Amino acid sequence: MEHEMKKETALCPCLSQRDLHSIGGLVPLLGFLKNSHANIRAKAADVVSTIVQNNPRSQELVMEANGLESLLSNFTSDADVHARTQALSAISSLIRHNKPGVTAFKLANGYAGLRDAMASDSVRFQRKALNLLQYLFQEDDSDRSIAAGLGFPRVMMHLASSDDAETREAALRGLLELAREKNDGSGSSSIEKGDEKLRQLLEERIEGISLMSQEDLGTVKEERQLVDSLWRVCYNEPSSLREKGLLVLPGEDELPPDVASKLFEPPLRASAANRNATEKKEEPIKLLGPAP
Repeated sequence: MEHEMKKETALCPCLSQRDLHSIGGLVPLLGFLKNSHANIRAKAADVVSTIVQNNPRSQELVMEANGLESLLSNFTSDADVHARTQALSAISSLIRHNKPGVTAFKLANGYAGLRDAMASDSVRFQRKALNLLQYLFQEDDSDRSIAAGLGFPRVMMHLASSDDAETREAALRGLLELAREKNDGSGSSSIEKGDEKLRQLLEERIEGISLMSQEDLGTVKEERQLVDSLWRVCYNEPSSLREKGLLVLPGEDELPPDVASKLFEPPLRASAANRNATEKKEEPIKLLGPAP
C-alpha cells in the first residue's frame, strides 16, 4: 500500500511534465487508468477530463490511443465508486461534440452503464449520469426510445423524489425530454403520458413544494418550473402550482435593472448618446406665442 501511495503522490508531477496533447504523452497517462490503486485511477480520469474539454484534437488523440475503452471499463466495472464517477466525467468530456465518440459509447453498451450509475447509491454518480443522458437526448431524438426501452423512466421517477435537489431537477429534466414529442413527424413521445406512477410522482412533488417554507421555495425555482412543464406536456393543462401561486413567486417575474449594459456600453455608442443629450440641452426653448 505504501508503494502505491508513493505512485499516487508522483502522479501529478509526472503528468504535468509530459506533453499531454500527443500520443507520447497520453499513453502513460492512460496506463494510470489501469493502476491497482483506486485514487490513481480516479486522478488519471480527472486529468483526461481536463485535457479533452472543448479540445477536438485531444479528443481525437485519446480516441486513437484507445482511451475511451479504458475509461468505459472503469466506468462500468471499477470496484471503487469514486473511480467510476471520475471515469464517467472523463467520458462525458470526451464524447461531447464528438460524433465518433458518441457512436463508440453507444456501441459499448454505454446506456446500460448510465442506467446502473443512476441506480447506484452515489448522488454524484447519479447526477453525472443524468446530465450526460440529457446531452445525448438533445443530440439525437432516437436516443429517447433507447432509454425508454432500457427502463430509464422508472429509474428517473425514483430519482425525481431524491433528497438531493440537483438530482431531482436532473431527473425531472430527463423525464421532460422523454415526454416531449419527437421532431421526426411521428408525433409520439418516449414515455407513456397517462402513466399512473408519473402522475403520482408529480402530485407528490407538488405537495412537497406546497409544504416548503418561503426560503426553501426560492432555492427550488427550477424544480417548480420543471414540474409545471412536465404536467402541461403530459396533461395539456397548467399544474396546480400556478393556481396556488407557487410557480412564480413575488419578484421572480421582475427583470433586474439594466445596469450592466450601461457599464459595458461601447465607447462610440456612449459618446454618441452623450453628444445627443448635450445637443438637446443646447437647443433654444421654443415658445408657443410670439416673443415679447
